[in-house]
Amino acid sequence: MRAHIFAALAAIALAVPAKPAVSEVNELRIGKQYGLPYIQLVIMEDQKLIEKHAKQAGLGDVAVNWVTVSGPAALNDGVISGELHVAAVGLPNLVTMWDKTRSNVRVRAISGMNAMPLILLTRNAAVKSIKDFTDKDRVAVPSVKISMQAILLEIAAAKTFGNDSWEKLDPLTVSMGHPDAVAALITGGNEVTTHFSSLPFSYRQLKQPGIHAVLSSFDIIGPHSVSSLVMTTKFHDDNPKIAKAFLGALKEATAFINANQRAAAETYLRVTKDRTPIDEFVAMLSDPSVKIMVEPMGVEPIAAFMQKVGRVKATPDNWKDYYFGDLDLTKTN
Repeated sequence: MRAHIFAALAAIALAVPAKPAVSEVNELRIGKQYGLPYIQLVIMEDQKLIEKHAKQAGLGDVAVNWVTVSGPAALNDGVISGELHVAAVGLPNLVTMWDKTRSNVRVRAISGMNAMPLILLTRNAAVKSIKDFTDKDRVAVPSVKISMQAILLEIAAAKTFGNDSWEKLDPLTVSMGHPDAVAALITGGNEVTTHFSSLPFSYRQLKQPGIHAVLSSFDIIGPHSVSSLVMTTKFHDDNPKIAKAFLGALKEATAFINANQRAAAETYLRVTKDRTPIDEFVAMLSDPSVKIMVEPMGVEPIAAFMQKVGRVKATPDNWKDYYFGDLDLTKTN
């Protein structure tokens, strides 16, 4: 997968015409994943909002290139290496990159991105809680060990089986993108019996006979952002107008979605080729547990757990240090 993203980015670079040197970049490379948590990025791409805000900032024509992958590993590598300028990654990846890059590129987030539950689903009728998993079960997560779902499962295991047993369920996890995991769960006939799913996939899966919910991420750590939008400190500081244009586009997309849910749903379904019926998608956006927002929340319990079990060496004294100062974080938690 990492080779694929680097090859795709190399092809994009060759396709972008050379321009005279300017003080800020004239091409922006952004990485995202699949699912409803990334709806703002879909709107931004379709409506060319970054291009709009960049031009308003006097930057001229800025080329924006998007890459979609099924898990966070390639996104992490892309940001650290500079192949990607911005990436939407889960909170555990933000915590990890903040810790691992403190002495070099210093990755932080410019914003949060939506609060909505991730749902652990299974087609194994015998599984009513995570205590019921056996060696025969396999749990699909976007990336083992490092994805948001993988860390949440470890936190749940620590709460259920004891702090020393936080890795108890790790041997059951397999890396699988959401679209493939949906197919695996619905069709059966394979080792994957369970999927730590996100919207809109979980909504669709729960309508299938024999699939039921075991646990919500909100049950594990409370309401939380699904992703954060990260970049290196050098990129952020060297490109203040680009960073401001990106955040302006994100805020405009957020406002558009909240004011025009049906139009936003139609755009998402058209761009992603998702087959969810439009009324069902609008119902998801209207769900009280789904908050389309830019303010971050929920990083503290994840960071505390990861430091406790040795996944990271350090965490900041204040959780707000995971983020650049572009957003007013006084009203977030």
